[in-house]
Amino acid sequence: MVQRFERHALSPLPIGIVGGMGPYAGYDLVRKIFRWTKAGCDEDHLPVMLHSFPAWIPGRPAFLLGRIAENPGEDIGGIMVQLARCGARVLGMPCNTAHSPRILDAAMKRLQDSCEDVRFISIIQSAVDHVRSICRPGGRVGLLGTVATLRTRLYQDALEQAGLEPVVPGQGECDLVQDAISSPGFGIKSFSDPVSPRARGILLNAAARLAEEKDVSVILLGCTEIPLAILETSMAGIPVVDATSILARELVRASCPERLNDAIELQTEE
Repeated sequence: MVQRFERHALSPLPIGIVGGMGPYAGYDLVRKIFRWTKAGCDEDHLPVMLHSFPAWIPGRPAFLLGRIAENPGEDIGGIMVQLARCGARVLGMPCNTAHSPRILDAAMKRLQDSCEDVRFISIIQSAVDHVRSICRPGGRVGLLGTVATLRTRLYQDALEQAGLEPVVPGQGECDLVQDAISSPGFGIKSFSDPVSPRARGILLNAAARLAEEKDVSVILLGCTEIPLAILETSMAGIPVVDATSILARELVRASCPERLNDAIELQTEE
């Protein structure tokens, strides 16, 4: 029997993770939440619930690119409500593509209609706020992500609003990055642990070209699959920012700021 937490007595606030997009990205976020937590024993760690039912959520890129009609936001919203009713007070979703307004608005409406008292932390806004804090005004930000994320300009618009200049690879390189993420033969969604050498090589080459040829100040990994392959904290001296890690940090801050271990590396892991 699942027991609902008594919310009024909770400190820190329980964190709920909308996972399954993909499954290893959800696991990676939970792992990074633990990494960002200042803890001396088991009891010091934050309460975290990971909901990973991948088959419940239709494909996000397929919907955004017009290949299917069913909006995955409806099912994502239902998962948010389930997490809230189990006691989550802070929610995060380790899928950048699912933050498209066409998807996220539908999810948030379902959550708001449930009247649950819960706060959603955006991976897009969290990552952009962090990049702005380490980048000079007007700085160029190299961006890697899915074709759907780039076409819907999730990061480009947010970076421009923050006074930064987004830089994306050419179309051919974007297609290769998409293959590295989703190809059934070698992509990260099929081969997550370990990531295939071919997928890692494609992503490292794309990041290196941004660093060496595009005069960028920062490289932002704007897909939660990519940090499973790129563990480097810098490329050719350019900082690499892992959006998943930044979301984890902000979830810890929202849950219990006193437990935030702000002494750890702010980009990706060694």
